[in-house]
Amino acid sequence: MRISTSAAALAVGGSLALAGLVAPAAQAVGADQECRGLGVAGLYGEFVEGDDTHTPDAEGAVAVGGNADFRGGFSVGQELTAEQVAALPGGNALVVAGDLTGTNTQVMKGNGVYGGTLTGVLEAHQGKVGRGASPIDFKAEFAKLRAASAALAAVPQTAGATVQADGGRLTLTGGDAKYNGFTVDAAKLQGAKDVFVRVPAGSVTVVTVTGSSYGMAAAGTTGFQLWDEAKAAYVLDDKLQSAAGGAVRAGLLWNFPSATKVVKSSKAAWAGTVLAPNAAFDLGSGGPVNGSVIAASLTGKGGAETHHYPFTGCLPAVLPTPSATPTGTPTVPPVVPTGTPSTPGATAQPSGTPSGTPSGTPSGPAGGKPSGGASPSASASPSTSAPAASAPASPSASANTGGGLAHTGSGPVLPLAIGGAVVLAAGGGIVVATRRRAAKKA
Repeated sequence: MRISTSAAALAVGGSLALAGLVAPAAQAVGADQECRGLGVAGLYGEFVEGDDTHTPDAEGAVAVGGNADFRGGFSVGQELTAEQVAALPGGNALVVAGDLTGTNTQVMKGNGVYGGTLTGVLEAHQGKVGRGASPIDFKAEFAKLRAASAALAAVPQTAGATVQADGGRLTLTGGDAKYNGFTVDAAKLQGAKDVFVRVPAGSVTVVTVTGSSYGMAAAGTTGFQLWDEAKAAYVLDDKLQSAAGGAVRAGLLWNFPSATKVVKSSKAAWAGTVLAPNAAFDLGSGGPVNGSVIAASLTGKGGAETHHYPFTGCLPAVLPTPSATPTGTPTVPPVVPTGTPSTPGATAQPSGTPSGTPSGTPSGPAGGKPSGGASPSASASPSTSAPAASAPASPSASANTGGGLAHTGSGPVLPLAIGGAVVLAAGGGIVVATRRRAAKKA
């Protein structure tokens, strides 16, 4: 079966193809295409292989492969929809494979699970929290993410796309209605005070940033301007406004295949999702990322939040997705009786606004419009978790390792394609040989 893709994607070659990157089923594509996304990572606003040290807020889901330090107050998942919660492994909006330390950690929607020791208060408002095995195999997922990042970097810059530096202004311009790929040196990007992106709304835009490190604060980058075709003008991306109602931002991916350190300026709201699977990512102390962050580790404080604007674009691919069905069931954390103190002598507070939710900042739903919904204090009474209340999960409830190659329809997976290319080539050779033998006999 042949999969149609942009000419730029086809130039990668079979060994670097992004086959098997399957996006959520809700993403519409043509009948002859499959939508390749960011796998399990694409379901989370913060997807971190190692440690995550962060306050005060993540509007989307958070998954941490190491330890989480949320001291100072932290809230998770306020802007998730019911459908997005259902797509998460085990319905877990918060996954911490290691220890969780938090003065007042609030899971606003969905469940929460931690694998080590809990210190402080952990509450769920519309779900359950408890200790258990991680439903995510972080090692396997990050191996696939690194392969995908490298493969995306190998896609040549789209024909006709331009990167123009003019003083403190850097402008990326692409006209392809489906896919626009750019390659930018880290030094050039970090020298920009303002970044302008002009691409058709609804297209996928991948900006591959080369170099071992990137520091947005070097030139004091203050804003990301996205082109709005209807307004015939650039729009400064922030919480309350975005070009084409958020359609440009939703398809924008910043790819850092080799960076080991990425620092966001506290003055800027970074538009789009950041894929930096090898990097220690520093959010700074002000200004959000209006998208997801996928990184080796993460730190942030003050107003440095992650806003819930997930990447919804279809990435390039040249090989079909294997049809095997994965095994394993995501672990659902055990229920801990409501009211159990999280630490000796501590008393959970089941009502009231979480201290981790910033005041005075309007929250917007995934669609990019300000939310007029109820405050966290209007939600159901939260459940409270204690650090050592439950036994380890049984084998029948073991974590889904995420290592399979299939797509079940409930969420994306991200397998590597090199083996698939070899299998396809071998299969083609067998067919040719069989036909030749049949012709000789005839």
